[in-house]
Amino acid sequence: MTPLHRFLWQGASLAAFLVPGLALWVPSGYSYGAAVMVLLSLASLGAWAGRPVPRQAWALAAAFAAMAAIWLLDVGAAWGWGSFDKPLKYLIALPCLFWVLAFAPRTAWLWAGLVVGACGSGLVALYQVLGLHWPRAAGYTNAIQYGNLSLLLALMCGGVLVVHWPCWSRARRGLWGLGLLLGAVGSLLSQSRGGWLALVIVLPLCAGLLARLGQRRAWWGVAWLALAALLLSQTPAVHERIQEAQHEVETYRAQGDGATSVGHRLSHWSLAWAMGRDRPWTGWGRAGYEAEKARRVAAGEAHPMVLQYGHAHNDALDLFAKRGLLGVLVLLLFYGVPLALFWPSRARVTDAQGQWDREALSLRLVGVLLPLSYASFGLTQAFLAHNSGNMFYLFMCLLVSGALWGRHPGAGPKAS
Repeated sequence: MTPLHRFLWQGASLAAFLVPGLALWVPSGYSYGAAVMVLLSLASLGAWAGRPVPRQAWALAAAFAAMAAIWLLDVGAAWGWGSFDKPLKYLIALPCLFWVLAFAPRTAWLWAGLVVGACGSGLVALYQVLGLHWPRAAGYTNAIQYGNLSLLLALMCGGVLVVHWPCWSRARRGLWGLGLLLGAVGSLLSQSRGGWLALVIVLPLCAGLLARLGQRRAWWGVAWLALAALLLSQTPAVHERIQEAQHEVETYRAQGDGATSVGHRLSHWSLAWAMGRDRPWTGWGRAGYEAEKARRVAAGEAHPMVLQYGHAHNDALDLFAKRGLLGVLVLLLFYGVPLALFWPSRARVTDAQGQWDREALSLRLVGVLLPLSYASFGLTQAFLAHNSGNMFYLFMCLLVSGALWGRHPGAGPKAS
């Protein structure tokens, strides 16, 4: 191995630690690892271009490129150069994909990043709420993005812990259990109710998946988490948020009050659905969406609260209104392709002797959690309207792909 190749492999491992490890500790923490990947991939083009690439990696590249094309449709003079920001993130991820497949990160560095990131998110939340007396933990982004990403880190820690439980020492189990706990604390203190709703969708799916693969202790994990959630729901802060949501739903139904947190979401969803049905094939475009929304508010057809946000607080409905069914289809591919590539079928997580490959199962479970969680978060928040949502998804997908490919060259994120 040449010194250059050794340096590039070490760089990939460093990025695998930095992306999840710093995600919520520092402002734009997820960007540091991404910057390492972008710089090294472009600087070492000659070292990886032309190397063998798994056929399924092209499917992932196509999903990213299709999403970039959707965002490029929003580019316009009204938003200046800033309108290129989002599509450029997707386009610069493409060389990183092929680079990280050539110089696969070590799984141990990714695992370290997950634990550090989850613990960090909980500690930051505790400091902001108990030390600074903030009403809601928000890290260095908004409370919803922060809480949901913290919950995702907790879920990833929990999934890896369940898979490795039989072969890990008590100390290591305790460390990963701490990551699970503190990640959940970050979500709890953010008071992001949409993330808690996602648990109802994600936990049973993942537990059922692991049970089918012989990891039946996953159901015990879900049972303990359900019990913990039940107890937490009775704490004053959480109980108040749940009761508040129920009251806001009732007042919206009775009075059409769109000024509350739940009410303005319901107003946005209703408006986006109506606008999408009016132009189901092309949508209104970003500028057209804003103009038509203002017109409908002026005509009394929508609540004025919808003017305060440039999205519909739901990823699918937002794209339906702005880009029609094409936008929704691309979003489905954006989540569906990684879900299919990472799906941990029995053939993908056993070796030639039929023995469990726990590292491969853990990586695939972490990979599956990305689209499942994002699709769930996107029901109540336009998660992809924010930098944190785009960056974490893109570069974690790449790192999991690279780590899988590195374990079994020629048998990375492939079809069974």
